[in-house]
Amino acid sequence: MNPNIARLHSYPFEKLAELKAGISPPEDKAHIPLSIGEPKHAAPQFVLDELANNINSIVQYPLTKGTEALRESITQWLIKRFNLNSTKLNASEHVLPVNGTREALFAFAQAVVDSSHCGQSKALVLSPNPFYQIYEGAAILAGADIHFLNTIADTDFEPDIDAVDEQIWKQCQLIYLCSPGNPTGKVLPKSYLKRLLDLADKYDFIIASDECYSEIYPDENNPPPGLLEVAAETGREDFKRCVVFHSLSKRSNLPGLRSGFVAGDKSIIQAFLKYRTYHGCAMPVYTQLASVAAWNDETHVINNRAMYRTKFENVVKILEPVMNVSAPDASFYLWPETPIDEQEFTKLLFEKENITVLPGSFLSRSTLSHDGKNINPGKNRIRMALVAELDQCIEAANRIKNLINNL
Repeated sequence: MNPNIARLHSYPFEKLAELKAGISPPEDKAHIPLSIGEPKHAAPQFVLDELANNINSIVQYPLTKGTEALRESITQWLIKRFNLNSTKLNASEHVLPVNGTREALFAFAQAVVDSSHCGQSKALVLSPNPFYQIYEGAAILAGADIHFLNTIADTDFEPDIDAVDEQIWKQCQLIYLCSPGNPTGKVLPKSYLKRLLDLADKYDFIIASDECYSEIYPDENNPPPGLLEVAAETGREDFKRCVVFHSLSKRSNLPGLRSGFVAGDKSIIQAFLKYRTYHGCAMPVYTQLASVAAWNDETHVINNRAMYRTKFENVVKILEPVMNVSAPDASFYLWPETPIDEQEFTKLLFEKENITVLPGSFLSRSTLSHDGKNINPGKNRIRMALVAELDQCIEAANRIKNLINNL
């Protein structure tokens, strides 16, 4: 058995189930789940029709690199969305379909980390803290150590690259980013991404940018920037050391389709394709055909954003008088401070109001601050996923307000 499996932490939702065990919520209040980032808006009917109309393609073995039609639809979407040069992004060399970003983010570290590269010191993977736990598990099972970059209010919720000393950068082989961030909703500005690109050039590490929330944002005229966009703007049109991860799960309300892609540095993409050919994770043809339809349409995405915008406007207005909370730059999460310990607050919220949220400390790790103090960036915070219908989100906000007023 791989000994690194023993180093893996319990998943946040396992911890949450243990936290709630034995608690009986009020039967007269319907349960409102806000803990899991699973979109509940209706899936686009035209995508479902493509699935149904092409189910007979199940008789075909799919190619790991996907169909030309899918790669081309993704490439055209990237070019339009991130203002890329159409002559610099090639569907055959720079793009690879994947079965959702979760498995791709995990597999990516297995393919690119060289655990023998740093001699006596272990290879390092850097990650924001708090974070999507796949980053940590991927690093551990790739034989690397993980170094956390605290993402807190003091740094405007940007992973603190200024706190990283040179030896860490020298050992770093891979850094995971998440922009817009999970759970903070922070959009990393172009200036931050430019600084990180300079560091990657200097110390020769790969940037894996998880951008799966990039299409949920409040201002139609101000979409979040992406890593490939900034790379191109700084003259790196070969996207050297840059790989981005995108998904239809959040953008198109299709979490069960398990459809996404990776794109960027062609030498990395081609090596990852070779790895995935052995990994045996090709996307079914009917999924690819449905994905083409989804990537080719923006109307349903615009409508999706409008629904989230309305939810944030209503929920934040209700909660602002009783919590330190604000709408995120993007994504569908709120990351408010709690008036008491976040785990106790989570238990009380379930016990008194039948609402499930996720304690922030379940999404982060304790680290040492600059002055030597032990801190957990998720302490006294909760993550709320506004994925339920509008009326449920408003009801949940009112129940949370009621609980706080009665503490």
